[in-house]
Amino acid sequence: QVRLEESGGGLVQAGSSLRLSCKGSGESFRTYGMGWFRRTPGKEREFVAAITWDDGGTYYADSVKDRFTISRDKAASTLALVMDALKPEDTAVYYCAAQFPYYGGRPDRERSYYYWGQGAQVTVSS
Repeated sequence: QVRLEESGGGLVQAGSSLRLSCKGSGESFRTYGMGWFRRTPGKEREFVAAITWDDGGTYYADSVKDRFTISRDKAASTLALVMDALKPEDTAVYYCAAQFPYYGGRPDRERSYYYWGQGAQVTVSS
């Protein structure tokens, strides 16, 4: 059974950094495109960052570009999101997601992902 579990969320001040991790189990995830999404109360879940399964290409939402960095360790089936220069508007529940194996769907589209973690709360105070 495929499972994704996020960790590393918390409460930080604006301007701080935070690292989110996602551990996959049940599969090797070597051939899974993976991404991060987030949701704030009253809003739909939005794309944050993604990394492809084949060439490791990365994609970012404009709102986090140059501040967030996505990376993965295929051998360890882990995904990370390093968030620098955090802003209060980054406050959200962050979700780790994985596509089907070898799937090359749009990395910024929620419907391209099949497996989801439970989410990790990130709160940035001003």
